[in-house]
Amino acid sequence: MKTVRISLNSIDKVKSFVNDLTKFNIDFDLVSGRYVIDAKSIMGIFSLDLSKPIDLNIHTETEIDEILEVLSPYIIE
Repeated sequence: MKTVRISLNSIDKVKSFVNDLTKFNIDFDLVSGRYVIDAKSIMGIFSLDLSKPIDLNIHTETEIDEILEVLSPYIIE
């Protein structure tokens, strides 16, 4: 599993983020405080506080480089 911090501070970013994740057949979780939600769920994402960075857990050991490349517009350092 790999964890990265992301920012989803607009509705358009959330929609494109979910569309990008659905290209992969693996599980992604968003963690904000004590809440953990399925990152492929638009409704779930909107239940989080999007004004702050969110941790994205990527549940795979393969394809990490490809996934990080696709998600690079959302990742914050």
